[in-house]
Amino acid sequence: MNLAGKKILLGVSGGIAVYKSCELLRLLQKKGAEVRVCMTEAATEFVAPLTFASLSKCPVYLKNGAVEARPFQHIDFPRWADLYLVVPATANVIGKFACGIADDPVSLCFMSCTCSRIVAPAMNVAMYNSPAVKRNLEVLRGFENTTVLESPAGELACGEVGQGRLMEPVEIVKWLEASGVILSDAHCAESKDLPASECHPGAEGDRGQSNPPAFPVAQDIDPTLDATLPGHGKKVLLTAGRTEEAIDPVRYISNRSSGKTAVALASVFYANGFQVEVVAGPMEAAFPGGVQVTRVRSAREMHDAVMERFDQADAVVHCAAVADYRPAHAADAKIKDSRSQLTIELVPNPNILRDCTAARASRNQNAGTFHTGKEAPCNKQQVIVGFALETDHFEQHAAEKLAKSGADALLLNAPVASDSGFGHDCVRYTLVRPGMDVPEMKMGGKVDLAQEIVAFVIDKLRVSR
Repeated sequence: MNLAGKKILLGVSGGIAVYKSCELLRLLQKKGAEVRVCMTEAATEFVAPLTFASLSKCPVYLKNGAVEARPFQHIDFPRWADLYLVVPATANVIGKFACGIADDPVSLCFMSCTCSRIVAPAMNVAMYNSPAVKRNLEVLRGFENTTVLESPAGELACGEVGQGRLMEPVEIVKWLEASGVILSDAHCAESKDLPASECHPGAEGDRGQSNPPAFPVAQDIDPTLDATLPGHGKKVLLTAGRTEEAIDPVRYISNRSSGKTAVALASVFYANGFQVEVVAGPMEAAFPGGVQVTRVRSAREMHDAVMERFDQADAVVHCAAVADYRPAHAADAKIKDSRSQLTIELVPNPNILRDCTAARASRNQNAGTFHTGKEAPCNKQQVIVGFALETDHFEQHAAEKLAKSGADALLLNAPVASDSGFGHDCVRYTLVRPGMDVPEMKMGGKVDLAQEIVAFVIDKLRVSR
């Protein structure tokens, strides 16, 4: 089925796979479809409605929307659509569909929808295999004009392996093109249009310094070629993951960084048109396509790789959890377990953040000199952001580190709350700037954290032009 000209309503419910709905939206637009979005309140905790509003160029239908929102959106949105896609569909919203409960935009639109409905489940394998979910999915399969997509097996966000993954956006689009579920053009002509005033093609430019979009990148879309994006023609260098300092061939000193924050940063920078290069230590999270990654292991390897690439970047974000110390001498063979006391002498690792700010200061002092083609270009507008992980006296330690570092800003994060920090999707954080009081820390998703840093970098580069 040709998707060009089709009107697709995208229902988004609250699961970690929400970011893939952004990718799906862009893919559908690339195929020529017009997309509108409705979201559950839980979904807005993963990706801000502004992201979907910016990408679709139309306000998002929310449970507690704007005061001027139309009173019959739960009827107007599905009546406008030729097809209703619910991606991702959580166990909660699937249960509502099956039982006829309609108390949020996604379930309300499902209830009042008369066009074809496609449901793409996404949840933990234990939930997916539960009797209740299996029953509810079977009920949905019996509904008229309703299709439940398969949920492929694989690695899940929680680290488990099994069925429950969201079908990849590219595969959903391929399935739509191969199927005949979308209503005919005759139905399209009868569908009710939303008022033109509710949709605004210039939405991105009208939002000021709001958080930039996150994760709207499909495999066949290259945002770096889009001259309308704020990062077009700019390059960002990120450090990611952790470092490992060898004690002997099998043991090392390290930390528990998963790399999730760096992946969020890389994705948001890339979505906003930046060329993204990452120097990454060991980590579990995976980067999206389009991001160039150089792998290292130790702090010294990361230092050398960063300094080699530093001059070519318009912005540098030091996100990696770098070991402050390393063993003075690493044993050539495995240290035998003699159960006797072992003393390991430690020496400081290079401070990558401070070396970068020092190199920038030195380079800018020589800004007036002419360069040959072999020399690194002078980049007076370069923005440097550091990270400070603290477990006590947060504001004091962050302010001291920022002053010593010479960075333009420091992201203070504190992984001390339950279900936050290393390996989790939420963290307690705040962005610290020179000459300003340390803002109160807040709990938020790592995508929110990334959006705040990207917005700061974009604003800083824009001001320094």
